[in-house]
Amino acid sequence: MHSAAVISLLAGILLLLAGAVFSKGVLQLLNTKPELLDGAVLYIKIYFCGMPALALYNFGNAVFSAAGDTKRPLFYLTLAGVVNIVLNLFFVIACKMNVAGVAMASVISQYMSVVLIITALIRSSEEYGIRLSELRLEKKRAISILKTGIPSGMQNAIFAVANLFIQVGVNSFDDSVVAGNSAAANADTLVYDIMAAFYTGCGSFMGQNYGARKKKRVLQSYFVSLAYSFGVGLLIGLALMFAGEGFLSLFTNDPVVAQAGMKRLQIMGFSYCISAFMDCTIAASRAMGKSLAPTVIVILGSCVFRIVWVYTVFAHFRTIPSLYLLYIFSWSITAIAEIMYFARIYKKQTALM
Repeated sequence: MHSAAVISLLAGILLLLAGAVFSKGVLQLLNTKPELLDGAVLYIKIYFCGMPALALYNFGNAVFSAAGDTKRPLFYLTLAGVVNIVLNLFFVIACKMNVAGVAMASVISQYMSVVLIITALIRSSEEYGIRLSELRLEKKRAISILKTGIPSGMQNAIFAVANLFIQVGVNSFDDSVVAGNSAAANADTLVYDIMAAFYTGCGSFMGQNYGARKKKRVLQSYFVSLAYSFGVGLLIGLALMFAGEGFLSLFTNDPVVAQAGMKRLQIMGFSYCISAFMDCTIAASRAMGKSLAPTVIVILGSCVFRIVWVYTVFAHFRTIPSLYLLYIFSWSITAIAEIMYFARIYKKQTALM
């Protein structure tokens, strides 16, 4: 507990420093439009000030979720979300602060959520409560945490790097396409986060049943989580395909931008559910103690493949569909490899159960 808390805080500080130093250079590498660069740099530098809070909130959320309490983190995050909305309106409309106001609202709400969740952990009398006098890195436990966490973190980081190459492709089009893509991409976080809740459940239930040597329940946990995540991705994706104009109206009133955004939603709408086969299977493999191999598979299938696609298929056709279709192809290829790996380790590790 205490080693994980310290590691989370240090990770947040490192991300803050990285954002402050490298944000402008990264945006320039992405061929960000000159007229958008200054605002983007300002937004990112302010937003990265919230990284320590974001890291510690995720730590607290993981602790409560592992203990079976998912309501308190949701309550704290909801309060912070309401504050974020109110501050957005105040800073942007009343104070005329534009992107700086949006970023400041996000940062303030992040620190509010972390104060709430860490305070709850400090006040807790349960075994998982935080004791300030015990906050330190214990070598053996820290190494164990990092062995599991680093591959997972690398996977997410490399995903982000691969998506930067996709953004380069988007930035090669006119401003309306760039803005439409940004507006439509807001749906990604909504869908992924809802689906990720079932991946978390998959890892928790599979890990518990594997430890209790309940072979049948191990596989049942995987299939139930997969069914829920697939179903949610499909339902929300279809809703966005058929009612995407209303969703995009929250972010733009420009019909040209909205039309560009709909091109993304119409492709991503039937693609989201496919990612469940990849991500849920990765969670299942990690629940059985395997973290490195699933990470290598996802790097090759969903990261390297995407970069190759951008410089081959997209470079040949130079169309928006040829760019967005890489998501479903990369998810499908990676899912097949992840399922094959999981089937092998499941058979091997449950043979004696």
